Amino acid sequence: MMNASIRVSSPLTAVVGLLLTVALLAVSPNADAAEPLLVEKKSFTTRNFATVSGEVIPEVTVGWEAYGELNAAKDNVILITHFFSGNSHAAGKYTPEDPLPGYWDAIIGPGKAIDTNKYYVVSSDTLANAFPGLPHVITTGPASLNPATGKPYGLDFPVVTIRDFVNVQHALLESLGATSLHAVIGASMGSLQAIEWAAAYPDMVERMVSVIGTGAMDAWTITALEHWARPIKADPNWNQGDYYEGEKPLVGLTSTLAMITQQAMHPLSMNMRAPQQPVLPEAGLASVTNSLPALDFLFNAAAGQAPLADANHILYLVRANQLFVAGHEQDLATGLAKIKAKTLFLPAKNDLLLQPYMAQQSVKLLQAQGKDPQYAEIEGIWGHLDGIYSISSKADLLAEFINSPTATSN
Repeated sequence: MMNASIRVSSPLTAVVGLLLTVALLAVSPNADAAEPLLVEKKSFTTRNFATVSGEVIPEVTVGWEAYGELNAAKDNVILITHFFSGNSHAAGKYTPEDPLPGYWDAIIGPGKAIDTNKYYVVSSDTLANAFPGLPHVITTGPASLNPATGKPYGLDFPVVTIRDFVNVQHALLESLGATSLHAVIGASMGSLQAIEWAAAYPDMVERMVSVIGTGAMDAWTITALEHWARPIKADPNWNQGDYYEGEKPLVGLTSTLAMITQQAMHPLSMNMRAPQQPVLPEAGLASVTNSLPALDFLFNAAAGQAPLADANHILYLVRANQLFVAGHEQDLATGLAKIKAKTLFLPAKNDLLLQPYMAQQSVKLLQAQGKDPQYAEIEGIWGHLDGIYSISSKADLLAEFINSPTATSN
């Protein structure tokens, strides 16, 4: 049976999920009873941003949100880093009439695991956000205008990395006067950013939480990610990334979104939501070109969301994930050696995308370095998506970790 704390909206109709667009949003069981946390999307701009690749982007603008209040010492900041197809809307609502809150509303807010009565919680959009067509997403990427040409960058946009995402966030926090992070917490691609924060700015990060993540991509996962890119590249309308004045590669993009969705789910959850196959479906017998109920469930939903996404942005996100090794070092152990923060790893037991062995690898390496990482697995039926839908099952552990002292605070 489904966990009683989970409420699900109409399947595959809203843009949420881990590393994809999936319309199955978990909210806290008392979300309707409490007054919603109202939030505002803000915009941050930095200029002449130097990328890891050595190129300079003249202007980078990203959206961000904050929950709670920054204290006078500016040392109560918790940074939330978002997943592949997500954005900075981690909690609360923009208006009381919004049908659903941010994706981690179950654990972010007054009195919740990430307590906004105590902490100033910041969440920002990444470079090349997957869904620049969403009204509350603010992002610079291949679809942005290149000031040198007045046209979208397309593939002239420099390749960006997880470190670049982190460096934009660092510039944002500097603009707020924050010089330390009480914690950085992220799920999936957000976990990559969280680990990179701890490796890139070890003296700034006190605690790091990796939810359904990894310290480095291995060959299996790099190849799995490439399956997300190939349908886009095979669509004739992609035109080597130059499609902004013509037809968008929506056929390829739809296949990509459908594939991401399936890989992020577990068979248990998919089979609970999708129509079950008749023994001898008439349409299927009539022609191999006819669809089937389960295919309609997945691909029709993906087609509905594809116009809000950008194909090039997704390709850039795929490459940023494929290139990831903590600390951007030659090997994971070297990158993890830089980390001074207390660490907590929360993989999902039934995750088929970023499988638990990937988090376990980082834990073992940190232990070999004389560090004391914490580890616990999230139980659930959603697979990778348990990092959102079942995260409340780890709320007590998360709160205990966040509120525990560090070696320097004893």
